[in-house]
Amino acid sequence: MERSDLARCERIVVKVGTSTLTHPTHQLNLMRMEVLVREMADIHNQGKELLLVSSGAIGLGVARLGLKEPPRTLPMKQAMAAVGQGTLVHMYEKLFSEYSKTVAQVLLTKDDFNERLRYLNSRNTLLTLLGLGVIPIINENDTVVVDEIKFGDNDTLSALVAGEVDADLLVILSDIDGLYDDDPRQNPKARRLPEVYEITDEMEKKSHRRGTKLASGGMYTKLLAAKIVMAAGIPMVVAHGAEKNVLRRIIAGEPLGTLFVPKESRMQARKRWIAFGSACQGKVYIDNGAKEAVLHRGKSLLPSGITGVEGIFERGNVISLVDLEGHEFARGITNYSAEEIKLIAGKKTSQIERILGHKDYDEVIHRNNLTVYEA
Repeated sequence: MERSDLARCERIVVKVGTSTLTHPTHQLNLMRMEVLVREMADIHNQGKELLLVSSGAIGLGVARLGLKEPPRTLPMKQAMAAVGQGTLVHMYEKLFSEYSKTVAQVLLTKDDFNERLRYLNSRNTLLTLLGLGVIPIINENDTVVVDEIKFGDNDTLSALVAGEVDADLLVILSDIDGLYDDDPRQNPKARRLPEVYEITDEMEKKSHRRGTKLASGGMYTKLLAAKIVMAAGIPMVVAHGAEKNVLRRIIAGEPLGTLFVPKESRMQARKRWIAFGSACQGKVYIDNGAKEAVLHRGKSLLPSGITGVEGIFERGNVISLVDLEGHEFARGITNYSAEEIKLIAGKKTSQIERILGHKDYDEVIHRNNLTVYEA
């Protein structure tokens, strides 16, 4: 991947840190916030899809209540998040509305990624919002989750979101302009690394430092985020949030910040995970016409081509596609459970809703969620 390739990114996750959004007084940096919103709105006008992962709720809660010191106990942090989250989203909504953009608040927890059905539900919600032209504003649901307010949360969250929605790019805006070969605060000769192709143990050892008192992350958490997205085939850029026109310049291919380059393309990494990274939970047997469509015409698997079902599996599980001779020729992530597929096997997509009482998808397995073994 080259920097110039970033211009082709269509779905972009932007993570904005507390230090970027606020002054040292913990009050919102309205000028910087307005500039970033205007820039994102302009990128959105180009037809690109944007998701914003925003920190800052706890800091705003501290400022709103006039506290002199950041909270130390978990209940106080949760209380500050509860106060600050409303203020944060209200300000985003106000600023984005000036550019005729609609936003939506989405609060997530780790369970939304660990539990498969919740993962699918949150993914479908985010993709539906994007399809409607909405910009989701995402944060961790700090007010109710006991162990979620901790070091580096939203860096990790932004990486998980990028993987969940199959993003083309993750941009993390912070108070540092990239990854250095040493701590630039202690070593004036430290050199910024323009590109990183592999995260080494030495990089991780040198990056163990926190952000500000209210910013939970540091460079270490950004390296962990980079590991997640690079494994998913998604590039990531860490850059300074105060840089002029930072998002537009990154997308245009300017050498700002540090670009973390994945070894594989997004689709290659996803296909490999489907094929080898998750245990098969069952099988569907496919007629020759459907096999031909999947193997040679790049089609999704529709219920009309299914002749049988084996095993017990749920939506979101990986299942095998087996031909009439018993040969596995593909694997994919199913949109329907085994019991649902038994009911709609051999039927037309127009009959799904009448049979099941609902129809979330036309396809049993979408082409993007299929890996074929022969061509």
